[in-house]
Amino acid sequence: MEKRNLAPMIYKMVFKAPEIAAKARAGQFAILRIDDGGERIPLTIADVNSFSESITMVFQITGLTTEKLSVLEAGEYIKDAVGPLGKPSRVENFGTVACVGGGVGIAAVYPIAKALEKADNQVISLLGARSEGHLIFREELQRISSEFYAATEDGSFGSKGFITDPLKELLGKRKIDRIVTVGPGIMMKAVAEVSRPFGIPTVASLNPIMVDGTGMCGACRVTVGQEIKFACVDGPEFDAHEVKWDEFLTRLNAFKEEERLAMDAYHKEKCVNC
Repeated sequence: MEKRNLAPMIYKMVFKAPEIAAKARAGQFAILRIDDGGERIPLTIADVNSFSESITMVFQITGLTTEKLSVLEAGEYIKDAVGPLGKPSRVENFGTVACVGGGVGIAAVYPIAKALEKADNQVISLLGARSEGHLIFREELQRISSEFYAATEDGSFGSKGFITDPLKELLGKRKIDRIVTVGPGIMMKAVAEVSRPFGIPTVASLNPIMVDGTGMCGACRVTVGQEIKFACVDGPEFDAHEVKWDEFLTRLNAFKEEERLAMDAYHKEKCVNC
C-alpha cells in the first residue's frame, strides 16, 4: 500500500492485512515471507490502521531478505504474513514511564509509548541513533511525550554520545516507575545496567533469530534468570535485569557468515542478469 525510505537503509512499509490489523496490539510482531523460497523474518508492528485494515512495518536492510523487501514498490505483493505474534506489551497506569529506543528499534518503541500514554502514563521518550538522519519517528514520539531526549553518536541532534548518558542523568533526578527499551542488543544491555542500581523495573523487547514463531523450532531461545524462554511465545518482552545478555548477543551473530555468502551470491546473480 505504501513505501517510504525513512533513513539510510531503513524503510517503512504499509501492508494491507485485515486479519492482523483487527487483533494486533502494542509490542506484537508479524512474520513475513517474500516468496515461496524465501526465509521467514519477524518484524515488529509499528502501527495499525483499523480503517484501512493495514499494518505498518519498519525494517533495516541487514541481509538478503530485507534487501529484497526494500526493492518492492507500492502495489506489489509478498507471499504471506503471519500475526499478530508474541505477547502484547503490558499496558497499565504505571505512572512515569521512560521509553528508550535505539536505531530501527525506535519504530517498535512508538506503539508501546502510544499505548502507555493512552493509559494515562507520563511518557518520557529517549531516542538514540547514529545521526539526526537516523532518528526515525521523532515527531510522532514528541507528540505523545511529556519530555523528549535524544542522543546521536556524531552530535548532529541532541547530546553527543549514547542515549544511556541522558537516561542516567534523568534517573538521578526524577522518579521513574518503569523503563521500556527496544533497539540494538548492546544498547538494551546498557540500559539494563544503568537502571539496575536504581531498582527500576526495566523491560526489553528482544529480537533473536526466529524461524517459525510458534515456539516449536527453538531458534529464538533466550536465557532469562535461570530459565530458557522462547521470544516468539514467551516474549518478545522480558525483564531486562534477568536477561543473560552476553549469551543473547553471541547468538545474534550466529549466522553472519552465511548471511554474507547469501548476499554475495544474490548480487553476483543480479550482475549476471544486468
